[in-house]
Order: sequence, then C-alpha cells, then structure tokens
Amino acid sequence: MDVEITANDGYALAARLFPAERPIGAVLVVGAMGVSQRFYEPLAERLAERGFTTMTFDFRGIGASRRGSLADLDADIVRDWAERDTAAALDALAERAGGLPITWLGHSLGGQIVPFVPNRAIADKIVTVATGSGYWRENAAPTRRKVWLFWFGAVPLATPLFGYFPGRKLGMVGDLPRGVIEQWRRWCLDRDYAVGAEPRASTLFADVKTPITSLSFTDDEMMSEKNVASIHGFYTSAPKDMRRFEPHDLGVKRVGHFGFFRREMAPLWDDHLVDELARAS
Repeated sequence: MDVEITANDGYALAARLFPAERPIGAVLVVGAMGVSQRFYEPLAERLAERGFTTMTFDFRGIGASRRGSLADLDADIVRDWAERDTAAALDALAERAGGLPITWLGHSLGGQIVPFVPNRAIADKIVTVATGSGYWRENAAPTRRKVWLFWFGAVPLATPLFGYFPGRKLGMVGDLPRGVIEQWRRWCLDRDYAVGAEPRASTLFADVKTPITSLSFTDDEMMSEKNVASIHGFYTSAPKDMRRFEPHDLGVKRVGHFGFFRREMAPLWDDHLVDELARAS
C-alpha cells in the first residue's frame, strides 16, 4: 500500500505500508545510502506475513521521493534525512501501529543515523544490519583498496560539476544530493566518523538507551569488523547484542553488504530476524 508522508518542512516522502493481518508488532525499515525502498520490499512482505506491520520509505532525493533535479535539492543527512524524513516515517508508523512494539530496522546508514532522529525513543528496539562507521581507512579490504579514488577523486570533482553526485553515471553508490555526499565525505574521512565530524554527536549517541541487536557478516565488502565495532561503541548507554556471522555458518555462500535483504535469504530472516522481533513484541 503506497503512503505519502509529509516531513515537518512540508516535503512529501514516498512510503509503503505492508499491513499484517493479525499484527503482533511493527517495523520501520530505514535504508542504506542511496538505496531505494523497493530493495527492501521482499523482506517487508515477509515480515508482514509473520505478523509485523512494516513500513519502508525513501529519503528525499532517493527513489520515489526524488522530484526534479537533485542539483536543486538542498538536503543533508542529519537535518533532512534524519531529523525530518526518518522522524516523519517513525511518527507515521506509530500512528498505524496501534500501540504495538516498534522495531527500527536499519541497514548500513539506517543504523548510523538513529541518534540524530529526535523521536527515536518511539522505537522499542533497534536492529542494525551491516552497519559500521564508514571510516575509510578501516573499511573492509575490497572497498579500502579503491575508496580513496571515490573520496579524493570522483566526489570532489564530479559533485561541483553536476551540482549533485552523479553516482548512477559513475557506477558508484547512486545519485545523491550535494549536501548528503559532502556531509558523508566528512564523516568517512574522520576516524570517529559522525561522532568526530558533527557537533553534539557524541552526546546524542550516548543518549540512546534503546536495546540494539547488531547483525554483521564476515564477507561484507564494505564494513569491516573494526567499522562495526566502532559505530556501536559510540552507543555507550544502550544494551547491545553483537552478532557476527560467517556465511557458511548460515548455510549460504555469500551475504556481503546487501545480500541479507535479497529474497533468497528468506530462511535467514525467519531464523535471525523474525525471532528477534518476536522477542521484542
């Protein structure tokens, strides 16, 4: 079911609601950098079948929330994607959850921006998937070997030229608003990622007290074990359950940074996600 959400500055966001027939909980899927909500549809459908009313949404400038030229869009990660867009999506889900427990399911960036969302306490539990700090010198080896070209070549050259980052043309990440890519670059070049680059970030991370379960994978081509440990280490007040998996232990050949959300991973959702959500309900 298509839903339109209005952020507090009036920007209309595209979202989809997957209602459960007999709901026992609700889930907000907060996506990775540049990834459309369509990517998470198979998982959202499965969660709804298992009793969790689920909502996906696109940040402004991404997927169905992209309108007009990105060069004309003034948007960044903290002020817009977190404080406005994700906050609006969380409120919208809460209105439809009927008081049932809500789980924040964050993929990569979706697990990094929790502290910047003012109404984050609406979520009763946080599950992060393939979420790490993004600090470039600690990226997993496949990304670390080439990420310097991204941050010191493609981004600073292409962004001023186009007025946004033309990732689709370059085969890198995807198209991103100028404010988003520039802020993300500052984060990724800082050893402490957002905590080092953003005022108040250390305090905001420490203020999160919601229980967090982290799911990460040894074959993640982007996030290393150091990246994962680093970002979750900033959540100093939240109870944390860190789970790191070898693909062969899960009965699959590969998971990587994106694989957990692909339809063929449905058995893993039941074993490692649905049970976790049920415990929060």
